[in-house]
Amino acid sequence: MPRLRDPRNFRCTWRLEAQAFRRGCRWIAGCDEAGRGALLGPVYAAAVILDPARRIRGLDDSKKLAPEVRAELDAEIRAKAIAFYVAAVPAGLVDALNVFQASRRAMIQALSALSPAPDFVLTDAMRLSGWSDPPDFTVPYRAIVHGDARSVSIAAASILAKVARDRHMLELDRLYPQYQLAKNKGYATPEHLKGLAEHGPCPEHRRTFEPVKGYCLPLFPFHPTEPASKPYLR
Repeated sequence: MPRLRDPRNFRCTWRLEAQAFRRGCRWIAGCDEAGRGALLGPVYAAAVILDPARRIRGLDDSKKLAPEVRAELDAEIRAKAIAFYVAAVPAGLVDALNVFQASRRAMIQALSALSPAPDFVLTDAMRLSGWSDPPDFTVPYRAIVHGDARSVSIAAASILAKVARDRHMLELDRLYPQYQLAKNKGYATPEHLKGLAEHGPCPEHRRTFEPVKGYCLPLFPFHPTEPASKPYLR
């Protein structure tokens, strides 16, 4: 069995895009999602067509980058890309579809909104077509394992999706400060789980995800650990 490469050892380059250019493709889009593993909030996806004549230094998997670096690259991508689009699928639809299909839908929404339309797509290990669930996707594409660490186009999409979702989490933090979303971005950190145990789920929680699901079961109604009338002090 072949050894899996450590994603930290990949280099983010134009190599995959260059292969597509040599096959005659002109508009090559990278696509990636953010927030698939969170307990709360939408799944975001972004699609980007980079301009090979306007290279952007420092593109890499968004998870490797500091927040301030992501923010700077987000602005540069938006200024230099030929086309980009960010889409989101809300938590209720994540529950209705399942998180994988919700991620696929967000990615297809972002890709479908690009102008010019891509003639080839690189995704971060996401299969876009061949499912029984709509929508189907007819543009040729290639799903790349650890694509956000190997392709500049996928990396750019991962940065746009991550920055957009993190900014939305800051907005939700103002509405639901008890979960400390500005800090944990909706993921299952100890402070988020503590807020969930003390206050129960909010409308933005994904009801099909554990442990949120456990607080929604009718056989186990949620009872706050503190009186419901006590105000939350930030």
